[in-house]
Amino acid sequence: MIDATKRILTKVWDFITSFQLAITCLGLLMVLVVACTLAQVQMGTYEAVNKTMRSFFIWWSPRNFAWRIPVFPGGTLVGLVLTLNLLATTMKRLKLIWAKAGLWLVHLGLILLVSGEFVSAAFQVDDRMVIEQGQTANFVESARFMELAVIDGTDHAFDDVYAVPTSILAKSSTVALPGSPITLKVKRYFPNAELEKRGTAEAPSQASMGIGTTLKIEERAVATSDTAINNPSALIEPMAGGRSCGIWLLSLVLEAPQSFTHDGHTYTMAMRPARHYLPYALTLKKFSHDVYLGTEIPKNFSSLVQISNPAKGESRDVLIYMNQPLRYEGRTFYQASFGKGDTLSILQVVKNPGWLIPYLSCVLVTLGLLIHFAISLRGSLKRRQEKLS
Repeated sequence: MIDATKRILTKVWDFITSFQLAITCLGLLMVLVVACTLAQVQMGTYEAVNKTMRSFFIWWSPRNFAWRIPVFPGGTLVGLVLTLNLLATTMKRLKLIWAKAGLWLVHLGLILLVSGEFVSAAFQVDDRMVIEQGQTANFVESARFMELAVIDGTDHAFDDVYAVPTSILAKSSTVALPGSPITLKVKRYFPNAELEKRGTAEAPSQASMGIGTTLKIEERAVATSDTAINNPSALIEPMAGGRSCGIWLLSLVLEAPQSFTHDGHTYTMAMRPARHYLPYALTLKKFSHDVYLGTEIPKNFSSLVQISNPAKGESRDVLIYMNQPLRYEGRTFYQASFGKGDTLSILQVVKNPGWLIPYLSCVLVTLGLLIHFAISLRGSLKRRQEKLS
């Protein structure tokens, strides 16, 4: 029995450390890259990457059925197997001696390169900061995730903001706002909807308060392409003190504020991109947009911003332009776009704790190859000298 178990474990270990497994994983990754590239045409970059490269399996659903069938290994599974193969192969084939130091560094660099993608997939957050010339912003907002914000603006010096992600609205019928007397009843949630002016002969609106009483709402399929923008909407009934404050239609395209009062407090509701507030602020002092002479082709666009961080007593000017981002407090600010007659700047803001891993990996691989070649050259020269002597 012990011998049989040992033979099975030996076969498993040989399989994990086999060169064929590494080649198979690399081949599967090549297929996934091609599939991800083709899928971007219909899904968009974000959905295609999530469903192919950042999943354990690629799933297929038969038409008119809710269940899913795994049809191909995803990038996460293939990456984990490849990482395990690299670790096991390094421990099995490389002796812990100076002559193998270069190869150890090369393998360590490759392992870091693969594992860096897992760190990015798990922790990277992509946001944006939209700021007009002369304005100050202390928050970034998501271009993909939305939230329902309920703002208590009674105190003119400070707003109490209660944010509910749309993912919660989609699966909950009642949402209590901690620290407030307000409870939200979700009558209906639309991941994407189209609003139109309601005709006089049409059925009454489901909303009983606000601008929603004059509108009709129709659900639309969720768009996934990079250029499409969904319009999340919801019919919400705020409850306060056991009483209803009416049913309100809240939508991303509605810019007019909608407010209700309770117990002397005024609450404003809005559907908006999810926000993350920062312990510092950026002021756009000047935006510059240069084009090539005689054309409309952008040559350079840049934002001169002032960073104000009261906690550190810091206030300084920084120029953000193409290929020259601002790295500050764990976030990287890239110049992404502009608008409003060159008076508005759009900064892409990326928070990625693992952004240094690929650079470290490349350094280790390069250093490992140099050390390995140096050791091999030294040994070759030594053997040649011994033959001559």
